[in-house]
Order: sequence, then structure tokens, then C-alpha cells
Amino acid sequence: MKRITLTQYLVEQQRKKQAVSAEVRLLIETVARACKAISHAVGKGALGGVLGSLETENVQGEVQKKLDVLSNEILLEANEWGGHLAAMASEEMETIHLIPNRYPKGEYLLLFDPLDGSSNIDVNVSIGTIFSVLQAPHHASGRDVDEHDFLQPGNRQVAAGYAIYGPQSMLILTVGAGVVAFTLDREMGSWLLTDENIAIPEDTAEFAINMSNMRHWHAPVKRYIDECLAGTTGPRGKDFNMRWIASMVADVHRLLTRGGVFIYPRDQRPASKNGKLRLMYEANPMSFIVEQAGGRAIDGAHRILDIQPGALHQRVGVALGSRNEVERLQKYHQDAGADS
Repeated sequence: MKRITLTQYLVEQQRKKQAVSAEVRLLIETVARACKAISHAVGKGALGGVLGSLETENVQGEVQKKLDVLSNEILLEANEWGGHLAAMASEEMETIHLIPNRYPKGEYLLLFDPLDGSSNIDVNVSIGTIFSVLQAPHHASGRDVDEHDFLQPGNRQVAAGYAIYGPQSMLILTVGAGVVAFTLDREMGSWLLTDENIAIPEDTAEFAINMSNMRHWHAPVKRYIDECLAGTTGPRGKDFNMRWIASMVADVHRLLTRGGVFIYPRDQRPASKNGKLRLMYEANPMSFIVEQAGGRAIDGAHRILDIQPGALHQRVGVALGSRNEVERLQKYHQDAGADS
């Protein structure tokens, strides 16, 4: 069977469905090529000398892995010269990265987490790259983009996706017309369409959460998980399984494939009172993908895509996945009040 390439898919979205502009199509293709290069580096592992940590910390205060820095550089260099972007922002950088004056500038903004799940790099567990595309505000024409121009709610994303580097390297993408999956053919070097109708089941019996933080959770989260753990003898009347990979890309990819709920809530610890995941680089793009696949995504009581960002590296609580389970957890938060 002849497979459809990423380029062919995007051209069809541009011509027939008008779901993507020519500039966004070329931008996504550039990001996909960068992800292919990152996949190659990840696949080399120790053979490429890319395992282990550096003696530096990123803006989040996290020790940087060699692959974190390499992946960030790959994405910056790949996207600087194409003429589609006004600026970029990365989880690994303190502030935005303007397109150098020697290159033409476009009207879009790119945000990315160059390598999600860094703690899993050295143990050969699936990791990935997350990205989000926004349109630069019209008032930015004729001047350099600034940090404030990036602070748009997730419902204004033009496109979002992630690459997962596992037994197969895959690219999951939405341009606002559903969610599709491409698999990297390593022999051809092409991203080939392997699923064009990804839909998250509305119901599930599986959740993903870091149980070691249970003592810090707010009451609505504890209530929800306690009910799941009670199984057939509890109020839910069925048994649940728990999964936790500690790589958002891998955990979300699983629920896109077979349903489930991924929860990384804010909790009572000072460092986690606003949540741990980054709104702009992780929560927004993943929420866009999940909603396009029929799921739901909340910070607790509210829809994540409606949050107005206040800072580039803003953190947020996250619960996303199968619609009915996320809506149940949202009701528990609403019942407990806004401060829960």
C-alpha cells in the first residue's frame, strides 16, 4: 500500500480543506526535519556520546542533559532561516529567540520543549519533542516581537504536535482538523501517515499519576484517585490500572492510543502550588491535541486552552484524556471550590 507522506498530507490540508497556510505547512515540515535529526541522535545513545548531564542548569533550575542542549540547538538552527517565523521560545531558554536580521522574518511564533522526559534519557525509555505554533499579533508588524506577543491562550494555536522517540519514532500532529500520526521510515527518511483518525475513547479504566506525591494532593485529586483504587468494591464499581512513565509525551501517547487520563496536578507544596508542567510548552500543545482527538484538558476546575498566560514559563496543573473521566475530576474541583 502506498503511504501518504507528511508533505502530501499538509498540501492536501492547504489546498482542499484550507486548514493550514503555505507558511505553516513549510514551518511544520521544518520542525519535522528537526525532529528526525533529534530521533537520529537519540537512537545513537552512548555511541554518539550524547548521554549524561552537563554542569549547567536551564531557566527552570533543572540540570541539563546533553541531549536537552543538542535538541534545542537542532530546533533553533533548523527554524531560523526558513522565513516563516518572527521568533521562537524554548523551555530551555530564559527568554525568546528572535530570528537573526540576516534571515527573512515571517508572521508565526514557535514554542517548543526540545526534549520532554529528560530523566528517562539515560535509561532508554521513550522521550519526545513538543511544539506549538502561534500567529504573531498584527501590531507586531514592523517591529521586533517581544515576550508579551507569545502570551496567547492555547485556543489561539495554529498547530501543535509532538514527536515520540521510542521503538518507532512517530510524529503526532493537529492543525485544527483532527489528529493524525506519522511514523518515521528510517530507510526512506520520510514521515509516513499511519493513522489519520485518532480518537480518544470517552471512557477508560486507566490513569497515570505520580503516586509518590499523594500526601501533597488537594482533596479533589485524592478523592478521584481513591475512588479509582477502590475498584469494583468502591463507588466506581470497576477496577482501574495505573501507569506512570514520567515522560509526558509517552504518557499522552498511550492515552491517545487506548484511552486513559494523565494527571499532574498542582499540590500543597510551595514549589508546586501552581503546578509543575509548563503552560506554553507542554500543557497548551498537548491540550490542543487531546481536544482535537475528542478528549478534555483542564487545570483542575477550568479548561486549559482558555487560560490567559501571564508569563513565558508559567506552570499549571494538568489533567487530560478521556472525556468522561476528566469531566468527573473537573466536577470534583468545582464542588470543592476554586482554591482546591
